[in-house]
Amino acid sequence: MKPFTCTVADVRSAKKFDPAAPNCFMIYFTYPGVIALRRHRRAHKLWNKGFYNLARFISYRTRRITGIDIHPGAKIGKGVFIDHGMGLVIGETSVIGDYCVLYHGVTLGANTFDKVDRHPKLGKHVIVFAGAKIIGPIHIGDHSIIAANAVVVKDAPENSKLIGVPAHRSSSI
Repeated sequence: MKPFTCTVADVRSAKKFDPAAPNCFMIYFTYPGVIALRRHRRAHKLWNKGFYNLARFISYRTRRITGIDIHPGAKIGKGVFIDHGMGLVIGETSVIGDYCVLYHGVTLGANTFDKVDRHPKLGKHVIVFAGAKIIGPIHIGDHSIIAANAVVVKDAPENSKLIGVPAHRSSSI
């Protein structure tokens, strides 16, 4: 997948999911989530080629500029939209499927310090509302919704709606 294709899909997702989005030019240059994703894709490419220090430097500078902390090893699909983004954390072995939406304060974190696959995997079209924490090597199925401030520590099948601390499946959000 070409980086430019991802950038176009990311901008289109921002336009689709943000009713306040003025135009694609402004989204590309001023939306912190789009900027962070664009820079992450560059850092991820360097990370995969073994340029770990340079990739980490790009990640560090991106966090300073946007308030969004994405490890360069994380895998992120196309058309992802990070709305606002401040305080968002995505760990090293996280995987985010295509067309997911993440709000500010979301954490995709680990529950161990061991060098293993220790971060969450999100399917396609997952929406994670503000402040939610998804912790550990768990899988969230496609088209799932995670409520604001939920703490998810167990796998969830597709089309799940998760609420609470610890999160449990709900029929309504």
